[in-house]
Amino acid sequence: MGERIRALRESRGMSRAVLAGMCNRGQDWLKKIETGDRELRSHALLLKLAAALAVTDLSVITGDASDIAATVPMGRLNHPGLPGIWDAVMTRPLVVARPATVTDPAHLQGRADQSWRLWHTSENNRTEVCALLPDLIRDAETAVRALDGEQRRAALVALSDVYRLTGQATAYIAPAELAWVVADRALTAAQDADNPAAIAAAAWNMGNILRETAYPEEALRVVLDASNLIRPHLEAGPDDWRGIYGALQLHAAVTYAREGAEGDALRHWEKGNQVAKSLPVSYVHPSTVFGRANVDFHQVSVHTDLKKAQKALGVADDIDPEVMPSIERRARLWVEVARGHLQRGDRTAALMVMKIAYETGAETVRYTPSARSVAADLWRKAPRALRPEAAVLAEAVGVSTAV
Repeated sequence: MGERIRALRESRGMSRAVLAGMCNRGQDWLKKIETGDRELRSHALLLKLAAALAVTDLSVITGDASDIAATVPMGRLNHPGLPGIWDAVMTRPLVVARPATVTDPAHLQGRADQSWRLWHTSENNRTEVCALLPDLIRDAETAVRALDGEQRRAALVALSDVYRLTGQATAYIAPAELAWVVADRALTAAQDADNPAAIAAAAWNMGNILRETAYPEEALRVVLDASNLIRPHLEAGPDDWRGIYGALQLHAAVTYAREGAEGDALRHWEKGNQVAKSLPVSYVHPSTVFGRANVDFHQVSVHTDLKKAQKALGVADDIDPEVMPSIERRARLWVEVARGHLQRGDRTAALMVMKIAYETGAETVRYTPSARSVAADLWRKAPRALRPEAAVLAEAVGVSTAV
């Protein structure tokens, strides 16, 4: 792989410094990869390298015909809800006159909670939530600036929740600068509120942004620091505090798995598993949907990322997706199962499962890069008799013209 990366770089007249910089890494990192002294396990970094080298198929870099030949996204995905959110976030006024009436923090929190429920229960969650967010952002910002004392702290927690939801709803459609601003504001608001659970939840969100922008080490540092912060409060705290602690463990498990660190990945998954066992069987965290079902779902993701398809599919066989109240999370589970079938070379099964994923949550599949990659692979390489079905799926997901 290193030799192929070097050959591609040199054929384009790029120096190591330039290519490494485009991936937000140093020359020494790229040199070790090119010389084979360091393995490149991060899928996100592979995508960054491919995009920088103007390569539209990862198999050109990996050189392994058995790999999933993922289509490289050469830009952000478009969504009509983004401009309104961009305006609300990036044109925040420096001076705000005190309004005649201020939204009550409890009412503001209720709107945020309802929006989170919509995110998890709507088949068109991204479109519907993006329509609500501009007003929510402005109202929460105004409340924080107008209130004092405990009311301001409550408004800050609500503001942090709103920005966390903004990060979820704009994932893969927002440019990097917006993603970073949103994640930072969520964490800053939680810290200003001095609320351990809000800080931990915002750190979970920040970890998502860091991991998806190819900073796995930094993502792990943030979520593990947050785990240490909230751990002393768990015994006396409400169930949701343990819920966010468990979500942080699952985040670390997936991050380690994507880096190929099997021992650490399974260790953190087991920590999340133990947290789920300590909570009521029916418990579900309102925003991260941590609970028994999500722990099981993450076991599939961890084994898929570790390229242990047989184990992943075995775990998936014992899962009832309907126990998960989040449509978005159910759709993502089916995508992970499809990835497992692709790793085994079974494109017929992968196509059938991807059709279920799309029927479960169409917008989740359309706006999740791993799902689009699976759809693109199937469009190109499905058995001849199934290519018409694969083409219909690819067209619905919106990847066929990009391949």
